[in-house]
Amino acid sequence: MDRQAVLTAFDEQVRRCPEPDAPDGRVEHDGGVIRSVSAGGGWTGVTWCDLDPADADAVIAAQIDRFAGLSRPWEWKHYSYDRPSDLPDRLLAAGFTPQPTEALLVAEIADLTLDVPPPPGVELLDVVDEQGVDALVRVHDEVFGGDHSPVGRTLLADLGRRSGTVAAVVALAGRTPISAGRMEFHPGTDFAGLWGGGTLPAWRGRGVFRSLVARRAALAAARGFRYLQVDASPDSRPILKRLGFVELATTTPFTHPGGAG
Repeated sequence: MDRQAVLTAFDEQVRRCPEPDAPDGRVEHDGGVIRSVSAGGGWTGVTWCDLDPADADAVIAAQIDRFAGLSRPWEWKHYSYDRPSDLPDRLLAAGFTPQPTEALLVAEIADLTLDVPPPPGVELLDVVDEQGVDALVRVHDEVFGGDHSPVGRTLLADLGRRSGTVAAVVALAGRTPISAGRMEFHPGTDFAGLWGGGTLPAWRGRGVFRSLVARRAALAAARGFRYLQVDASPDSRPILKRLGFVELATTTPFTHPGGAG
């Protein structure tokens, strides 16, 4: 894989051309910044930037003013290759809080093994209705902590619209959901994104996660996508690298509490 060429393609096709995360959402281009805005529960924040050091602080302040009217937290999605190089320090000084850093991993689907069955006693089911969404949310809540019902509502709405831009898979041991993961298909690009893959602690190390990745890779391949992209946590990063994913950069969400700066 030509890492720089793939990173350039990801930046141009995905980061610079985001899709709104909710029906009321919209994408705004403002000089060296691209942001996604939703008045409802959709993801809101800066998806891409390329700033001049001379006016970077002013641009940051302008984004804080832009989102102040929403009166809720929002996110600046920072990648390690973004400019200026001291952007993280500037965001900290402006009142942002960094979240855990993840690795931007990409794999060429043609290089992956797509036929990976789950271990005995485990069944993979495509999420197609409210029951499947509820199972996915249960897994996410237990694995990652917090309340993932907003994720579930967004996924259910997308499935209901039959937009064809999302999919999800749940692994069941009997009737118990033990692992789950989502994916997003970016129309008109080479990339499909993996999100939220997680397995209950008692079932880790048995190949459930690997089978879940393979199932979603097969879904992407069937739709003609070339690459899989994932923001990998320290837990999933070594597993994904063993499966053939390549690290292109790191990414850190910086959150702002909302309101005026």
